[in-house]
Amino acid sequence: MTDIATRATRVVQSPGGRRRLNGGGPRAGTIFAFVIPFFLPFVLFYLVPVGYALWQSVRVVRRTGGQYGTSYTTFGGFDQYEKVLQNSEFWSSVGRIGLFGIVQVPVMLFVALVIALLLDTPLLKLKSVFRITAFMPYAVPGVIAAIMWSYLYSPQLSPVVDLLNDMGLKPDFLGPGAVLWSAANISTWLWTGYNMLIMFSALQSIPQELYEAAKLDGASNWAIAWRIKVPIIAPSIVLTTVFSIIGTLQLYAEPAVLRQISSNISSTFTPNMLAYAVASGNNYQQAAAISVVIAVITFVLSFGFMRLTSKRAGL
Repeated sequence: MTDIATRATRVVQSPGGRRRLNGGGPRAGTIFAFVIPFFLPFVLFYLVPVGYALWQSVRVVRRTGGQYGTSYTTFGGFDQYEKVLQNSEFWSSVGRIGLFGIVQVPVMLFVALVIALLLDTPLLKLKSVFRITAFMPYAVPGVIAAIMWSYLYSPQLSPVVDLLNDMGLKPDFLGPGAVLWSAANISTWLWTGYNMLIMFSALQSIPQELYEAAKLDGASNWAIAWRIKVPIIAPSIVLTTVFSIIGTLQLYAEPAVLRQISSNISSTFTPNMLAYAVASGNNYQQAAAISVVIAVITFVLSFGFMRLTSKRAGL
């Protein structure tokens, strides 16, 4: 022990040792060179737009000389936020997207979990084929997927609708009571493979010795899946749930595409569609306020969910 301390002291006291302690790591310029490829786009394409949206949201357009007078933009405090919170269309869109998330997110994550567990079982053959097949929808851009499904939903074009009509079912996928769930089906088809991959990756990190010990104790494959695998990958399930909550409040592409073939989707169907519609009317300040409120709601829901589940999931 004394010899180790003596050698360490000599290293510290030597000129080379002092150089290693004082500046042996990478120089500040080198560190900055590695950080700037991330930091610069982060500032330009994230912090600057967020700051600009916040700045726009506290400004209002006023006029001098009546309705046809000169307009000017000035600081308005929380006037735009007050208008957003009093906007019934905004709260209707939030309620609609809340119902969407309450149903769609659990269904999607349950299907993703089941697929991940099936891919992880030793009883399944051709795992790589099934894994690629389950993940392939995620590779399709959201707008393209919505266009594909709108073709299947359209009563004039869809062979699926024709087949169901021949069976006497008479479906109306674009009707007022079904169009929200038609959009939910597109989102589920798109994102199930992505969430499945996260869960499957977590399953692959579980030591095989744990399964062998469980089998020695007489545990079945079903018991191993639901009593060992699922609790261990709970942090991944929480993570995918948070991602899904954020994605739900950002829903835009699917209903926007379906709106082209259905009169039951308005321009204010989702909060993001409302923000876009308001901005299209050149009211950028209120659109910015809507965006900020959506961001706050997203943060509260996702952070609240993580707080509620972090202790149980071991985060």
